[in-house]
Amino acid sequence: MLLQNIRSPADLKKIPEKKLPLLAEEIRSRIIEVVGKNGGHLASNLGVVELTIALHRVFNSPSDAIVWDVSHQAYTHKLLTGRYSEFGTVRQSGGISGFTRISESPHDYFDAGHASSSISSAIGLLAAWKLQGRNDKVVAVIGDGALTGGMAFEALSHAGILSKNLIVIVNDNKMSISPNTGAISRYLSKLSMTTSYQRLRYKIDRAIDLIPYAGRHLGKFIYRFKRGLKGLLLTNNLFVDLGFEYVGPLNGHNIEQMETVLKRVSRIPRPVVIHVVTKKGKGYSPAENDPATFHGVGPFNTSDGVVEKFDALSFTEAFSSYMLELGKRNPRVLAITAAMSKGTGLDSFSRHFKNRFFDVGIAEEHAVTFAGGLAAGNLLPVVAIYSTFMQRSVDQIIEDIALQKRHVVLAMDRAGAVPSDGETHQGIFDIALLRTVPNLTCMTVASAEDLKVCMDWAVEKQNGPVSIRWPKLSCPSEIESFSHPVEVGRGLYIKCSEFAPALSAGLEENLFMGIQSRKRILFVCTGSMYGECLSAARSLLIKGIVVSMYVLRFLKPFDEDYFLEAVNEHNAVVFVEDGVRIGGIGEHLESLVQKSNEQRFSKTRTAVLAFPDSFVANGNRSQILEEAGLNAENIAETALNLV
Repeated sequence: MLLQNIRSPADLKKIPEKKLPLLAEEIRSRIIEVVGKNGGHLASNLGVVELTIALHRVFNSPSDAIVWDVSHQAYTHKLLTGRYSEFGTVRQSGGISGFTRISESPHDYFDAGHASSSISSAIGLLAAWKLQGRNDKVVAVIGDGALTGGMAFEALSHAGILSKNLIVIVNDNKMSISPNTGAISRYLSKLSMTTSYQRLRYKIDRAIDLIPYAGRHLGKFIYRFKRGLKGLLLTNNLFVDLGFEYVGPLNGHNIEQMETVLKRVSRIPRPVVIHVVTKKGKGYSPAENDPATFHGVGPFNTSDGVVEKFDALSFTEAFSSYMLELGKRNPRVLAITAAMSKGTGLDSFSRHFKNRFFDVGIAEEHAVTFAGGLAAGNLLPVVAIYSTFMQRSVDQIIEDIALQKRHVVLAMDRAGAVPSDGETHQGIFDIALLRTVPNLTCMTVASAEDLKVCMDWAVEKQNGPVSIRWPKLSCPSEIESFSHPVEVGRGLYIKCSEFAPALSAGLEENLFMGIQSRKRILFVCTGSMYGECLSAARSLLIKGIVVSMYVLRFLKPFDEDYFLEAVNEHNAVVFVEDGVRIGGIGEHLESLVQKSNEQRFSKTRTAVLAFPDSFVANGNRSQILEEAGLNAENIAETALNLV
């Protein structure tokens, strides 16, 4: 095998050109094998195999920097930069990341995970190098989907006057996660059709190369001639107008052509955009035929591409189903997403209500402010964005939604612990970020039925902004209390006797009724942690300790009197939150209980379990929660220590 012997880009450069297609085939086989076992980003990685090979053969990484936007397409980059032996651990606990990570390799200049940042990072790095007297190149690889993010255009505008050593590769695969929409996608498609210019340009360059001695003296003339020719064949070019030399479109699966162009471009003393056309999922027919499904995929059967499915209803599926119901019932309801129609569960809504569904591309800030505009027009938008990506729109939530009291529902999937994607994708900051925003109601749900009840309240009963969060998780078994009507500021106070059947599963029937313990514990949890708290409560019941639950529906506003009435019936309270402790709801409620203790001269003991002040590495949900001390065993042990 060729791939096993590559320990650095220097080894790659020694491979004869004729063997490169075989190497690309080996890389694809290895990626499919590992992603089939571990899950991961498949289609995007299969689409950039040849491009990555060409980049590492032409440039001298890490002296030259290759900056991957989002970096979920960097698997080939990892394989070619000394991580072949570790690649089988990608996205696993203790293994390498599915994204670029500074700690892994000097070839990874940035920890990346969110879109549209690569050009900004690249020109910052170049500016630093220039001040230090370095003259190396920086290559930013950005997809056509990421160009829908406004930050990318802010950087392009800046780069055109600043960065002569910058090369921007626009990987045009007609896909981000959901199919691309908007003017940028149509613009790139238009450029892709101008092959007549590119064919002529390539022939002229080849002819000039064959002229001995005179070739370099014709440089200025040829450059001006090509610019004039572009003016005739391309009526406008955004990148040229921003100060870039534009090259393309190139076949992103032709290594020879790309190497030739990259070598020439590396000598141009100005910033350059290279437009590369690739096919997402290249070389694996299930991914080619359904790149959206195989963008980020769980384990699957590599022989036929069948993805593992589970019978239990997920929160995403529950949201998807209820959005259809809301759409049928209320014609004012609209749905908005940021290139995540399938991931957020809005795919069904988009098919049933095409005119009431908006995919704005990777532009979360715009999505939120756009929703504010729709609300101003007396419509009712539901904005479905993952918790980690909602972080990008905090300013818009404050200024354009909360300040103006717009009736917008922010539906946040992937809240709390998010398996496998590592530090950049955890949904652990939204509570601390949003709970402090005036006029914004913050909710958390614990089951499929609870999600319906809370969504119904947010849409039909509320007249201002509401955020609702749920995890990437199968819904727990229902209990009757979850269907109780929403009471503003109040959570679900479930006394032990109310959910005895759920707790006493597998126990003697009379065990629960025979408990006369003075040790009474209250678990107060965000909805996503209900399952872990229920397991902990069951283990404590066996030990003869009475446990009740207060499942937080409302993080804000909060009915303090109702909550403290529940607290007063217990000896100890354990707060369990799938968000960061600093600025979280648990920390706030603990101070509330301690203040109540002082007023009543009581001694209710408390403990807060939440994510510590650190970023969360790879792992499945169980591993992440265990590492943070949020697993059922640690919850139970913490409670025991209190009483």
